[in-house]
Amino acid sequence: MLRYIYRRFLHLLPLVIGMTFISFLIIQLAPGDYFTRMAMNPEVSPETITQLRQEFALDKPLIIQYLRWLFNICHLNFGISFTYHIPVFAIIKGRLLNTILLSVSVMILTWLISIPLGIFAALKENRVQDRLLSGFAFVGISVPSFFLALLLLCFSAKTGWFPIGGVTSIRYEEFSALGKFADRIHHLILPTLVLVVCSFGGLFRVMRGNFLENLRAPYVTPARAKGLSEGKVIYKHILRNSVNPLITIFGYELSGLLSGVALVEIILSWPGLGRLMLEAVMTQDLYVVMASLLVGGVLLILGNLIADILLAFADPRIRYR
Repeated sequence: MLRYIYRRFLHLLPLVIGMTFISFLIIQLAPGDYFTRMAMNPEVSPETITQLRQEFALDKPLIIQYLRWLFNICHLNFGISFTYHIPVFAIIKGRLLNTILLSVSVMILTWLISIPLGIFAALKENRVQDRLLSGFAFVGISVPSFFLALLLLCFSAKTGWFPIGGVTSIRYEEFSALGKFADRIHHLILPTLVLVVCSFGGLFRVMRGNFLENLRAPYVTPARAKGLSEGKVIYKHILRNSVNPLITIFGYELSGLLSGVALVEIILSWPGLGRLMLEAVMTQDLYVVMASLLVGGVLLILGNLIADILLAFADPRIRYR
């Protein structure tokens, strides 16, 4: 297993290089750059624009710009933001924590809700409970996250039940430790609710389908014939085999949530990585965009690695060499 993990980390390097180079190339295909807009300001002289381009190496060929950025990344230097004039790492650090907090909360709640309800619906196949849960799952799959976010935003604006922006309240520093925790949870409820509703349906349907497939599998009859209780048959045999495909899905969940979170962050004014990346793309803040893409790509690769490791522990038949 350790050898397999080591080899996967070695494969990480060419994957990251290929992903970042293609992203860098696509970004540079856009006409102009950040300083092109600055040149429209009559108060900024052409000499200043030329000096700034030279300072950030934007006057160099594309491959030289990329190699310079890659060299800085290897030294944990993400560059300087054109817009904020501070290190990119300082900008991303706080935004990334907010996005991870939201993504992890959504993932935990979605799995805690979807898996038990998927099992329950499979055991109540074609009954009222199954039809109601399946109907709600189809609604969650069908409704776009941004549309649901807009509906809940209007609802919160009219009722005032939930904050409609930010991570904390204005008077956050005046609260006690418990009050600060409650305030953060209060701000987290609305975006989490949107993403959980939209993520629930897919995971629920997969769990229900896997459980029904294993419930009818040939090995279930001998297990019952041996005198095992129904609980042991369900939770020790059927559930274990039904969860394996979900562990594979887990590898894509983290990076997938980051892309889904971006729209919700923008609509609900959640100061996360999604909003930052949109602002950076609109202003052509090159180094902020590249750092955001790098984070998303690394999370995708690490998520798949974690899923493979968990799958090996969950299923003794699987061994990585």
